[in-house]
Amino acid sequence: MTPPAVTRDRLRVAIQKSGRLSQPARDLLAAIGLTWRESRDKLFCYGESLPVDLLLVRDDDIPGLIADGVCDLGIVGRNVLVEHGLEREAAGASSDLREFRELGWGACRLDIAISEDQEWSGPEDLEGLRIATSYPQILGKWLKDQQVKADVVTLAGSVEIAPRLGQAEAICDLVQSGGTLVANQLKPVQTLLHSEAVLAGSGTPPEGARGELVELLLRRLDGAMRLKETRLLMLRSAREQMSEVLTKLPDGHEPTIMGIEGSDEVSVQMLCHAAVPWQQLEELKRAGARQIMVLPVEGMLA
Repeated sequence: MTPPAVTRDRLRVAIQKSGRLSQPARDLLAAIGLTWRESRDKLFCYGESLPVDLLLVRDDDIPGLIADGVCDLGIVGRNVLVEHGLEREAAGASSDLREFRELGWGACRLDIAISEDQEWSGPEDLEGLRIATSYPQILGKWLKDQQVKADVVTLAGSVEIAPRLGQAEAICDLVQSGGTLVANQLKPVQTLLHSEAVLAGSGTPPEGARGELVELLLRRLDGAMRLKETRLLMLRSAREQMSEVLTKLPDGHEPTIMGIEGSDEVSVQMLCHAAVPWQQLEELKRAGARQIMVLPVEGMLA
């Protein structure tokens, strides 16, 4: 069913109310200039700096709020976004959901895991087994693609203990460090999906004022993501050593070199694409650089 037409001018962004994606999402949105006034029930934040409001909801609810037109954008795990899209497709509903940007945190994998003492030669080893998961749509599609017939046992949580309880012979669950699998005598054997936090929205962007706000937020987000690892490198060097110092500079923008009045030294400033490791700083010093500083960049307009 097509969502009803929305006539509001204010943009709505859904984020996780609590959980591992909640605070990073708030920090990122604050970094691109958004401020809010939070409601008493702490479920809604009214945008003050821009007409952009936040809805604080369960992670699993975010894709549905976007698909139904209640929200325009959402910060959610890719695993949740993909599962919801496949679920809507299976129900014959529209799944016009789009991943706009990777956000670089909340990384994990959706893995199939089996008993530590079980042999693994490939997907065919799952034939006829029961596989416990909280992601039945992703798992079911993968099994179909692999032409493997297995029973999908859908569980809301505690998937990793299903084999010990006799509910399944294998599991398909999110893995970060792998410690939980080890604790339950399981080993990962197949990755179905690499996941992280993403900015998602409808494949049909809003028009008018809300569409302009989406474009504005995407531009700011791109700038913030570029600045995330950007550093300003500053140093001084004798003129005669400058050519050697230049060969040791990290990757980045073209350096700005300025003479220092009354001195045979020059000053160098350079925007670097990533953090500058200590080893590289020591190489610069050996080449003749001194007073070396690496500073974070909080904002930049090209």
